Amino acid sequence: MTMRILGTGSYVPERIVTNDDLAQIVETSDEWISTRTGIHERRISQGGTSRLAAEAARRALEQSGVKPEELDLILLGTSTPDNCFPSGACEVQGALGAVNAVAYDISAACSGFIFALNTAQAFFQAGIYRTALVIGCDVLSKIVDWEDRSTCVLFGDGAGAVVVRREEGPAFQMVMGSDGGRAASMVCPSRTNDNFLTGRKPEVGYTSMEGQEIFRFAVKKVPECAEELLEKNGVDREEIKYFVLHQANYRIVEAIAKRMKLPIDRFPMNIERYGNTSGATIPILLDELNREGRLNRGDKIVLAGFGAGLTWGASLLEW
Repeated sequence: MTMRILGTGSYVPERIVTNDDLAQIVETSDEWISTRTGIHERRISQGGTSRLAAEAARRALEQSGVKPEELDLILLGTSTPDNCFPSGACEVQGALGAVNAVAYDISAACSGFIFALNTAQAFFQAGIYRTALVIGCDVLSKIVDWEDRSTCVLFGDGAGAVVVRREEGPAFQMVMGSDGGRAASMVCPSRTNDNFLTGRKPEVGYTSMEGQEIFRFAVKKVPECAEELLEKNGVDREEIKYFVLHQANYRIVEAIAKRMKLPIDRFPMNIERYGNTSGATIPILLDELNREGRLNRGDKIVLAGFGAGLTWGASLLEW
């Protein structure tokens, strides 16, 4: 069984925060941020993760023509849920009225959407479910230290979603991986390990990362991951119209294209407008490509993400 995308949707908060805006609260500048990352602005939410996810989901459902009650499965890739429990996916299910769907979150940081999409594909191949809603959504603004210019300038908030359905035909193989031995490269504690025994109240933590380590990891691992995916499926790189990568940094995408010896125009980007929205970057970009008419029936695309964990993954889709 194969997987077909029936509709895409995305949603970003209305509030735009430019690099010049950030220069008012932390020592930085538009030139410093844009030359190092390619980011010029980002969206910052004043609401929760589940609200953004539900709005992106509604738009994907509307385009697909699928009714909420037709959904069998809802997967939300997020590392910033509003609550420890219930899951964000369950909150989305309730907001949509998707009464027949099983719903749960997948936590794989910036790889979350890819992991969720590949999980849906596995359910389809097993013949368990037929129609799924897969969402990537993060509100990183609530876990960023806005006094730390090394991290706060990188991130934004947003959500993207796809409605997918099982169809007859050979399924594409997928790639996923993890390296917990390098987990310390990017960390955000949910809260400190304190309780009545320590005599201190738990405190919420903030994101910290070793930027150069993540850069080197991504530039090496993503090309390897993409090549493994193509080899597994017997597909030549020239058959791929677009490589839709996690939007973490313009320089990372540029270096990946160079390493793969492919023109940069086959690596679409929108990071300049949204920043790094973690699990949402790939589905937001995919929705933009779709709604701009840049994807045609039969086009093959590679989706590839990487993130904290360390995690990475890739999917091959035929439009």
